[in-house]
Amino acid sequence: MNQNRVAVVIGGSGGIGRAVARRLAADGMAVVVHYAGRAAPAEEVAASITAGGGTAVALPGDVAEPEEMTRLFDTVQERFGGVDAVINTAGIMLLTSIAEMDLDDFDRMHRVNVRGTFVVSQLAARRLCAGGALINFSTSVTRLQQPTYGGYAATKGAVEAMTLILARELRGRDVTVNAVAPGPTATPLFLDGKSEELIARIAGAAPLERLGTPEDIAEAVAFLTGPGGRWVNGQVLFSNGGIA
Repeated sequence: MNQNRVAVVIGGSGGIGRAVARRLAADGMAVVVHYAGRAAPAEEVAASITAGGGTAVALPGDVAEPEEMTRLFDTVQERFGGVDAVINTAGIMLLTSIAEMDLDDFDRMHRVNVRGTFVVSQLAARRLCAGGALINFSTSVTRLQQPTYGGYAATKGAVEAMTLILARELRGRDVTVNAVAPGPTATPLFLDGKSEELIARIAGAAPLERLGTPEDIAEAVAFLTGPGGRWVNGQVLFSNGGIA
């Protein structure tokens, strides 16, 4: 199914993005590892895939800038002939109460999480081949209503809305559009600034009594991009160990 297929992993050098890129490469897909800032981590992911016998390339672009992302998709088209899967893991999380949140911080999250997802989704809608899949990223926090997550959850609520509507707008295209909503996952983004005690308490909240791993989330993505996920469309898949 995945032989000669091409996946673009937006935010492919981050914790979850890196795991997704490697997992899809293991399925035989050629992988474009997108990055927005430092090239080195993305190039390392691409090199590790290539060293394992796969095909990968690292490409840059600001997700909120349509010109830059159009250039990325044009490059993918030229190099590989098309795009079969777009996985948008890019996002930022800034936490404080709604009453205390700086609007500049809210705008930063909105620019990446909402505008960036919209730009990538728009391009994916125009470029994905028949049989393709777009997977955006939400969060289980949209259901948990945790204090200090209001601004972040608001951006991800917007991601869910546009994802579910786009799935209906692509009627007749044979393209699936879904969102994955991870729970607490052991990535640098999540672990940064948290005490071991707090991490243990959060891990214990799930019935499976552990944090998720980036590889857990990558398995959900692999399902949605593979043959077993073709009848799943316009859904939010919660990958959280039962925490919500």
